[in-house]
Amino acid sequence: MANTNLANAKTAKNDEFYTQYADIQKEINAYLDYNPNVFRGKTVLLPCDDPEWSNFTKFFAQNFELLGLKKLISTSYAPESKKYKAPYWPTLFETSQPYYDDEKTKTHGKIFVLDSDVTGDNRIDINDLQWQYLEGDGDFRSNEIKALRDEADIIVTNPPFSLFREFVAWIMEAEKKFLIIGNINAVSYKEIFPLIMENKIWTGNRFNERVNGKNMTFFVPDYYEMTGTELYIDDSGKKYISVAGTGWFTNLEHGRRHAPLKLMTMAENFKHSKHKEVRGRKEYIHYENYDAIEVPFADSIPRDYEGIMGVPISFISKYCPEQFEILGITDRGNLYGIKTKEYTPQDTPLYGDLNRRAAIMVDGQLKSTYARILIRKKQS
Repeated sequence: MANTNLANAKTAKNDEFYTQYADIQKEINAYLDYNPNVFRGKTVLLPCDDPEWSNFTKFFAQNFELLGLKKLISTSYAPESKKYKAPYWPTLFETSQPYYDDEKTKTHGKIFVLDSDVTGDNRIDINDLQWQYLEGDGDFRSNEIKALRDEADIIVTNPPFSLFREFVAWIMEAEKKFLIIGNINAVSYKEIFPLIMENKIWTGNRFNERVNGKNMTFFVPDYYEMTGTELYIDDSGKKYISVAGTGWFTNLEHGRRHAPLKLMTMAENFKHSKHKEVRGRKEYIHYENYDAIEVPFADSIPRDYEGIMGVPISFISKYCPEQFEILGITDRGNLYGIKTKEYTPQDTPLYGDLNRRAAIMVDGQLKSTYARILIRKKQS
């Protein structure tokens, strides 16, 4: 699913999309509902963060005792190291400290730590947050931040969109629990899809859906220059950007992940489906180059079909591992032994695109579908 604003952000390396407090709270609540002790006694690391802008540190600091955290660590990235240069004005929170350094604040990252009652008010909250400059610029790939990663139990953040692949690899290298924000297109990345197949990563409670008519919405700095219908300003002058196909990736358990899809039989779909592409048909289209049928919508998966089905990547947010098994994805060639044909230039000038994707016959012409996840119903 293309998104112009997201693509522009990647190109400009302007990844400063800040998550709303309410979105963080709703997502965390889903994991607490499933396991009230999921954060208890844990050290949480918030890399790629900036407490003076971001809500991640604010949320976890304010709820430190409620969550039962052992320690909260948050790190920020040096302004001068960002590929997208923008105005930077230190806040009073920073300049009021005796160790404030006018040069370091531009070239060094900062670390914020919360683990004890500093103010003496018999509670641990955001007022007890302590900070200092890092030795380096705060890049998550540095040895300094890697050491913090290795100390942590759970990593939570909205990583740079342009570095999503690298950030996931960084987490998986240390085999940590995590909750991060990403785009649905990441499902088809060659670095990400195998992790999904192996149940090492899955979608969070909210993913690729509109809530109250809106996609997941982030606030952006005042200097943000992106224009378009997805960018708007509230009554206080704060800028927001709505990003389609966005949500949470995680390896923390939550109840929605184990909720099976309610499905109709094949005959019921042909009679009652809300989708004109399915309603009135007599059979599902079989791929010309995969031993599987084309199911264009997740809610049109027939519950009485035992064979392999190709479904849109949006299915991943509805995937219940007890209901289906994931066998592969059409974008990854014939790695999964399900492909039945390779096209040549003699077959069609579209052979390259057809070989990359699943092919269907439409009005006597071969056409390629978008990326399809190949699934099969689990035997009960």
